[in-house]
Amino acid sequence: MKITCIDHLVLTVEDIDATVAFYSRVLGMVPISFAGERMGLSFGAQKINLHNAGGEIKPHCKNPVPGSTDICFITETPMPLVMRHLASCEVNILAGPLQRQGAVGPLLSIYILDPDSNLIEIANRINE
Repeated sequence: MKITCIDHLVLTVEDIDATVAFYSRVLGMVPISFAGERMGLSFGAQKINLHNAGGEIKPHCKNPVPGSTDICFITETPMPLVMRHLASCEVNILAGPLQRQGAVGPLLSIYILDPDSNLIEIANRINE
């Protein structure tokens, strides 16, 4: 077997509406509903499915809790424009820009928190 990509991941959140508002307004993701009343966020060829804390869909991980995720999103938007956008959305940058190592090469990254205090890394790939 060979894994080729990530299709989706699941975030357990306190407030789905607040999460959808943040990810769509700040990160430009597209809210989607599916399977009845389930909510997700679409970006590129991936999505994030959302579970309300205490109302997780089975099967789920052993300890689903809000604020336990650390994820990196790649953007082609230049970092100065990303930082300006975050400031206009009144989102604090915790750290960065910092050089990090990504899955396929070096990154220039900044770090923010979402409404559940998940750590969100926003990065540009650095061409060597």
